[in-house]
Amino acid sequence: MRFEISKVLDAIEGRVCTDPALARAVVDLAEVIRYQDLDGGRPASLLRLGMVIDALSRQLEEDSVPVYPIVHRALLSDADLTSNERMVVRRWADDGLVEVLDQPGDRMLEVADLLGLPVLSRVRFDGLGGRFPWLGQPGRVLAPVPGAGGPVFIAHVGGGQAPMTGPRSAAGAKLLARQWRCPEPGCALFGAGGGGGAFADLARVERSPAGQPPPTLRGGVPTCPRHMTRLGDAGPRPRTEVLAVRIGGLVRQRFVLTESQPVVAGRAPEQAGGVTLGQWLNDEARRWISRGHVRFELRVGEVIVTDTSTNGSGIRPAGSMNDTDRIALAPQQSRVLGAGDVVELYPGVQIGRAEELPSAAPFTPASVMAEAPTMAMRLPRV
Repeated sequence: MRFEISKVLDAIEGRVCTDPALARAVVDLAEVIRYQDLDGGRPASLLRLGMVIDALSRQLEEDSVPVYPIVHRALLSDADLTSNERMVVRRWADDGLVEVLDQPGDRMLEVADLLGLPVLSRVRFDGLGGRFPWLGQPGRVLAPVPGAGGPVFIAHVGGGQAPMTGPRSAAGAKLLARQWRCPEPGCALFGAGGGGGAFADLARVERSPAGQPPPTLRGGVPTCPRHMTRLGDAGPRPRTEVLAVRIGGLVRQRFVLTESQPVVAGRAPEQAGGVTLGQWLNDEARRWISRGHVRFELRVGEVIVTDTSTNGSGIRPAGSMNDTDRIALAPQQSRVLGAGDVVELYPGVQIGRAEELPSAAPFTPASVMAEAPTMAMRLPRV
């Protein structure tokens, strides 16, 4: 049982982040894990976060949907959580995957405002519409509630039950154009080389400057939300492009491409930071697609794809699925990815710009709760 729960928490860890390019919703973490009606279980359970992430994936019809959790530091000493759950949240905080703050305040709404994301919370945020006018828009504030097959979302205000994004605020656009540095040593959010804390030596990945969360604004001054210290401007933020993997018509994963780091995608890339597709491929696709099949680079704002495979790839110009339009990409050949272009590694296995590559098939999500023990998944009757 303990091993199964650890596997679920590892799966959930892959869906939490503070990267502005990848996060799809801001989550009120403490509220979610303490909402007993979601599963009828113990007073607090980190597994409920996985249930809400699955519900978000179903709504967005996309796998591997990351969320941006924010929580008060008191959660780290919450006796209703197991010691292992508290340790996991502490590790996430040390790795900069969640914001664990001494004074969260309305940080959830600030992040949602700066990034244009929906908020998943049962709080109504009454009286804050003047500061955040989008609170009344459909799909911007949704409450997770029990449903027949797991959590579903209902709107507090504005109607609509599907999470909706909005434009980033003008302040958000300015903040995300720069890199920031916190004067506190080992700051997980704005440090020079990643996280600090008890689990700093176990950090899974090095934080990219392009993946920094937005600072909080105090009197108009960019400030570290964790340490409440003024941030230093460390120069322009690297350019980024968000790409998506679509297999069998379903968007399975998004990833960020920067000018400083090419990304290799394939069956099982050996390069650090590579995009692994093998878990979604059928036998024929696995035989055709190389371990490292294509390499993506971002140069002066252009996405360049290079075939690094044995069997070659193809380009679907402007996303055309007409085979007469398909352009062959031979091994070691490169091409600039034009507007709407889709790279096809194998029929039905495609990579393109995320905003140009929607899901186009009946959706069956890969649940982060697949390994959850039955007794931890008692769904209430509705």
